[in-house]
This record gives sequence, C-alpha cells and structure tokens, in this order.
Amino acid sequence: MNTAELVDLGQQLRVDSVRAAAAAGSGHPTSSMSAADLVAVLLANHLRYDFGRPDHPGNDRFVLSKGHASPLLYSAYKAAGAVDDEELLTFRKLGSRLEGHPTPQRLPWVETATGSLGQGLPIGVGIALAGKRLEHADYRVWVLCGDSEMAEGSIWEAAEHAGHERLDNLTVIVDVNRLGQRGPTRHGHDLDAYARRFRAFDWHTIEIDGHDVDAVDRAYGEAISTTGQPTAILARTLKGRGVAATEDLEGLHGKPLKDPDEAIEELGGERDLRVTVHEPPSVRSLHAAGDGNLELPRWEKGEEVATRDAYGQALAALGDARGDVVALDGEVGDSTRTEFFEKEHPQRYFECYIAEQQMVAAAVGMAARGWVPYASTFAAFLTRAHDFVRMASVSGSGVNLNGSHAGVAIGQDGPSQMGLEDLAMMRAIHGSTVLYPCDANQTARLVAAMADLDGIRYLRTSRGESTVLYGPDEEFPVGGSKVLRSSDRDRLTIVAAGVTVFEALAAADALAREDIPVRVIDLYSVKPVDRATLRRAAEETGALLTVEDHREEGGLGDAVLDAFLDGRPVPRLVRLAVRTMPGSATPAEQLHAAGIDAESIAASVRLLVEQAMVP
Repeated sequence: MNTAELVDLGQQLRVDSVRAAAAAGSGHPTSSMSAADLVAVLLANHLRYDFGRPDHPGNDRFVLSKGHASPLLYSAYKAAGAVDDEELLTFRKLGSRLEGHPTPQRLPWVETATGSLGQGLPIGVGIALAGKRLEHADYRVWVLCGDSEMAEGSIWEAAEHAGHERLDNLTVIVDVNRLGQRGPTRHGHDLDAYARRFRAFDWHTIEIDGHDVDAVDRAYGEAISTTGQPTAILARTLKGRGVAATEDLEGLHGKPLKDPDEAIEELGGERDLRVTVHEPPSVRSLHAAGDGNLELPRWEKGEEVATRDAYGQALAALGDARGDVVALDGEVGDSTRTEFFEKEHPQRYFECYIAEQQMVAAAVGMAARGWVPYASTFAAFLTRAHDFVRMASVSGSGVNLNGSHAGVAIGQDGPSQMGLEDLAMMRAIHGSTVLYPCDANQTARLVAAMADLDGIRYLRTSRGESTVLYGPDEEFPVGGSKVLRSSDRDRLTIVAAGVTVFEALAAADALAREDIPVRVIDLYSVKPVDRATLRRAAEETGALLTVEDHREEGGLGDAVLDAFLDGRPVPRLVRLAVRTMPGSATPAEQLHAAGIDAESIAASVRLLVEQAMVP
C-alpha cells in the first residue's frame, strides 16, 4: 500500500476498534488507537501470513503482548478478511470468539494468550528460537508491546535471552503512548530511555514517530534487513489518537468512548478496506525425526536410584525416539539431570540460565510451533514462573514441567531450596496433570507418558536415591495408583507419594509386627487422582492417613479429598505434612522433624488405635 492507503487503513482500524468497544460497552479502544498505524503498516506491507492456513510452517508470527488492545487485533483480522463485520461487533459477548483478551483456544491466528502483561515478548523469544535453532526457517516473529509492560522483569529476561541468542528473526514494536492504566508510565515519551536498555542487551534499536506510516514502513524494512541482532522499534504514539476527546488524555483507559458516533465521524467515518496479506514462502515442516523406537532405561528391583537421575535418562531416551521433544533448563541441568538430554541431543537443548519466567515462556513459544518441550528446574523456583504457567493453561499450551529437589528430603540446603508448595500450585492450574513418582522405573514411564498428554504436565522428582520398588515392565497409567500393602483386616489406609512411600512402607511393616495391619497406597498420580481405589480403601478400612513432603494446604491430602467431592461421605482423614519452617539438617532428620517419617507415621496410627478413632 502507498502512504495515503496506509493512513486510511490506520483510520479504519481505529474506527473499528471504537465500534467494537462501543458494541460491547467495554474494552480498550484508546490503547488500540495508539498502535493502529503500526499494525496497519505491518499487515499491509510486511507480514507474510496465510489466514486460511494458520499452521502454515512459513507464516510469520505476530504476538499481541499488550493483549488489552484486542479491538485492534480483531479489526486487523477484519481488514484481512478473516472475520466479518458482524462477528467484529460480537466483541466480548457470550459465546464470541472475540474475547476481551485474545486466546488461541478461540482463534487459530493467535499464537498465545496475552493480557497478563510482560509475557508476549518472552513467548515470542521462544517462537523465534524454534524458528532459528530448530526449524532453520525464515519466518519472522513480530511482537507488539505496550510501554507500561516495559516495567515487567520478564521483559528484560526476554531481552537478554534474545540478545544472547542473536535472534535476528525477532522484532519487538513498543507502542510508547506515554499513558498506562492510572496515569503516565515511568519513562513517558522518552524513547531513548527504552533504547538504552535494549541496546544494553545487544539489540538493534530504531526510534520513530509511530503515526508516520512512511517512517514505520522504513523501520520494518530495516528490522528485516538487520542481521545478528534482534530489533526493537520504539514508536512514539498518542493514546486515543485521532479523536480530540481522547487523544493523549488520562482517565480513559479501559473505557469505551463516550460518544462513539462523533469519534467515528472525526476519524473520517466507517470504511471497508481489504488487505491482501503477503503470502508466506513455501516451506515444509522441519521437525526433526526420531527413530520411533522408545527404549526407556530399566532398573532392577532393589537398586538405589534417584528419581531425578531416572528423569534425565528417560528424557534422553525419549529424545532418541521422538524428534519433536526439546529440553529447557534454568542453569541447573547437572542437578535436574537434563544434562543427559543435552549430551545426546545438544541441538534440541536450550539453556535458559537463572530466568525461570523466560524458560517457561520459551517452552510455551516452542509448543505453539508444535514442539514438545520439557522445562526443568528446582521445584521451589518454578513458583517464580507461576503466572506463565497459569497463562500457558489459558493458551491451551502443551508444556511439560519438571520440579526437582522437592520437599524437606533434600536435607541440608534448607528451606529456600525446598519445593513445599509446588503440588498445590500445579494442582490449581486448569486441566493440569500432576505426577509424583517414588522410584526410577515409575519415573521413566511417567516421563514418556507426559509427552502425549494435553495441557500443563508437572512431574515432581527427588534429590536423594531411593530403592527401586517396581519392575521395569510395570505400567503406571496416569490417574492410577498402586496398592503396596493390603489385607482384609486393615485398620486404616496410609496414602503416600514420592519419598513418603518408603516411610509409609516402613511404618506398615513396624505396625504389622504389632498386629496393626494397615493398607498402603502409592498415589503417584496426584492429579487426576485415583478415585476408585481411594473410595474402596475408605469403605474397607474406614479411615485414611495422608503423609506428604509438602505443605498441608493444597497437596496430597487435598488431592485425596477430591475423590469424595461428588456427594459421597467423606471418610475420617488424618493428614501428616510439613507444618513448620525447616532449617538445615540431614534428610532423615528433616523427615523426622516434619513428622512425616516412618516413626511419626507409626506413632500417629498407634494413637488413632488407642483413642478408638479407627475401627
């Protein structure tokens, strides 16, 4: 398009953003109006995209990091012929695909859910990494950010990662409109303040007037021709551009215009311009091929193996069989044991350093491109990335997460390193799967099973060695459990997972010598939980005792209660969990101090028997 046509298209995008918000009675039209020229030029002159084939491997990728500007995105879809005017005006209404913030669950052209600011660029880095290092493709990744989200630390994790990886297929466009939700942003219209920061992370920067369509056009061309560096285009814009009652004024964020008809007239009226978006190059999907023959590592009963070791070896074996599996780590690969994958498949291993938000975001970006990512760090440190995990669920993203060094059982490192809240955090994620294996063969089987599941999948692994309980051919279906001790005379059922399985078995053996038989269940699938087995145990033994190396809130005990949430009588339930703040001590001392070792379990059972609290 020429200059006049681009100006006209920008005005159309503003008009349609105003109309959509007016029809909804809510939304963010002023945030859309500031970036309208930026999107118009990109859509008409630079984006290569087949809207009829959103999965086309040659498509450029566009991420709207400032997801509240969704009216602008949907108006661009209308200009490209992807949605019609009738659908545009269903914005934010029940059943509409055009939600307040865009999600790929509803629209196939959306790469990732946004709306939690500071996430679009980190995920864009993941997409760009996939294109450059995995697919060797020439598609470009364009990310539109707002200036308010430049205050998020995750933006600068992403900026440093992209600069380090020299992602010259990545361009971020920052809509510097000066105004945030409640007033001016930290740096206002000081473009150089942002440029200095990006340049510090080895980015090429371009400062422009974001309403000068020719300058925008030249900047995009410069970004495309820049090699060896990602590019940040810093565009000075005005919020509410083009309407005197809204332009560069505070107090209008997130509100439809008071007089939309007058604003539309001031913007030149409604238009129906159509854009023929450039076609992507013809390329084939470039996922690496595995040999398809999965040979998981095998251990014999009685061996001593840490589940983190089993995780790393199983992941490496899975990488042999499946060329779509990739591994990411937060600079603790020698502890999480992803180093085994790195040695076997260095081209599919991504070191994210101590930047857990960026690690999870990169995994989400790679999953959007069809890869199967496994991202690993200490369980405690995944809490830093919780919002990225939450938004990945909103996206419907398929991401595997591994949290190692879980619980007080790690020993002397102390509470800062102990994952004691991770099960609760991951169980709360919509549609998640949460797994906590106790031995090596169980771990390996679950690592392989995770690859074919949907949604967020979390595997909790342990630092110390544990005895191999199960044979290498044992099956561990997700949603299942294993009954390890059982008799017709059982007084109650002990439910454990991970390290506490061994404590429960030792307690059961000690109690058996006192003629107090108890049942023991290894609840390796914490979510979904094995309701049938738990209900049967409750009916047959009358009481359940859960023991977990985790905080009481939201962990194993609450997972067990899920089996009785359909109106069935809740059995007597006693919980043993970590209720104090640990210090430094040996693993055995930690378990005892927390009251979750074999001695504590047996003592709790004896007390229940003495007080006639169990049958």
